Amino acid sequence: MNLNMLSTPLSELEDCCLCPRNCHANRLKNRTGYCKSNDSFNIASVCIHRGEEPAVSGKEGICNIFFTNCNLQCIYCQNHQISDNRISRTFSQMALEEVTKRVAAILDQGIRRVGFVSPSHFIPQMKAIIVAMGSLGYKPKWIYNTNGYDKAETIRSLEGLIDVYLPDLKYMDPALSKAWSGAADYPDMATKAIREMYRQKGSTLITDEEGGAETGLIIRHLVLPGQVENSLSVLRFIAGELSPRIHISLMSQYYPTPRVSGHPLLGRTISGKEYERIMEEMEKLGMDRGWIQEFDSNYHYRPDFEQEHPFESNK
Repeated sequence: MNLNMLSTPLSELEDCCLCPRNCHANRLKNRTGYCKSNDSFNIASVCIHRGEEPAVSGKEGICNIFFTNCNLQCIYCQNHQISDNRISRTFSQMALEEVTKRVAAILDQGIRRVGFVSPSHFIPQMKAIIVAMGSLGYKPKWIYNTNGYDKAETIRSLEGLIDVYLPDLKYMDPALSKAWSGAADYPDMATKAIREMYRQKGSTLITDEEGGAETGLIIRHLVLPGQVENSLSVLRFIAGELSPRIHISLMSQYYPTPRVSGHPLLGRTISGKEYERIMEEMEKLGMDRGWIQEFDSNYHYRPDFEQEHPFESNK
């Protein structure tokens, strides 16, 4: 990979169409679009996270870079402290030098992977970080941890740069994605983006001698209360349109945040019967690669981004 090819200015932000929102906002002049983000490195946290999938966290953990704001506004978002576009976060703007300093300090502890969390609206900044770290002599495995609401052409531009794609596939029902995430086109856009990730990586997750991911694709799916059919459709798409050999991360960690605590559908956790039905479908489809969260995981994955180490109390 020629790093000089990636060291372009943030010119894509002058007429921003990085994600499916296609806002055409001139973020270089602080004119923000849907994500309410300018051309800064808007980062809520650079920290070690040990709660990802075993192949992602590895034994030491992963250095995760959590970007602020989001191109989806899921009403149930568990990271709402940093993803809500209605909240001003000028305090989270970092200089590139500060970002690389923090990442380097973590890598120097023996961490071998760096994850970009919610990077879809910060692709140029993400590329700049990768280039800057390379210029300092660091070559970790780069993980693209996305909500799945990406453009296929944007994913295509990352070929040869990203080692592991870690997308969500939240919905196959456009009415549901519109109501709960403000994006009726989510199923269409996410499946096209994931098809492109699959084209690049195939179904085989290549790991090192310790089981840590080196290159490949892992698809996450968060089971939502009362939405078994949506989950079954997600699994059937992956198995039928891509491959049942793809590594799947089936997550039971949903819990109602304060914003949806009184919601008629989202105001509860999932039931054991719902989760069992979805696991049965995975087995039926021959999807035996990946991870299934313990049913009571909703008690353990509750980050607090007001803390310096958001996940320390959830280890």
